[in-house]
Amino acid sequence: MGNGFIEAALSFPTVLLTPLLILVVGYWIVVIAGGADPEAGSEAGALLGIPAPVFVSLLVALAWFGTLAGAQWHGAVPLGVIPVAALVAAAAVTRLVAIPLRRLLPTGPDASRADFVGLTCVIRTGRVTTTFGQAEVRAPDGSSAIVQVRQAGADRLTAGTVALIYDTDPEGEFFWVVPADIARKGL
Repeated sequence: MGNGFIEAALSFPTVLLTPLLILVVGYWIVVIAGGADPEAGSEAGALLGIPAPVFVSLLVALAWFGTLAGAQWHGAVPLGVIPVAALVAAAAVTRLVAIPLRRLLPTGPDASRADFVGLTCVIRTGRVTTTFGQAEVRAPDGSSAIVQVRQAGADRLTAGTVALIYDTDPEGEFFWVVPADIARKGL
């Protein structure tokens, strides 16, 4: 397989796309090593709803395999037609693959701690002080998280109490909470 495969990859018409395939493979090796972000600039460079590097990689890989297969089984078709036919077929298949692929890719901004501000939480530790406490908070998507919480006052926040997250402390990586019924306290 080794010699025949290399010979086929380096013969016409496959050799036209072999350098591009080498670039694509090299790019993804750099991505895996952490040297590049495949989604960098994807807002401006998205093609059919997927990041441009993913789209181009699929197109090049499919076209390369198309020329490789076409060169082996071209029959009466002239070899000069194979790269064009392979590119057209690869574009169509890439377009079809992009439809389900874009559903798998995240959309919108990344989640942040600030997303929890304004939500209620349930205290999970025996008490919450200015230096200690944990609570469970449910995100709008239904997931839950155990987060570190603190309170500035002396309210009685014990396990099972519902509290309101009103701020976050990015340096301390915790949330400030008050009892959820704080509006009724003065009555």
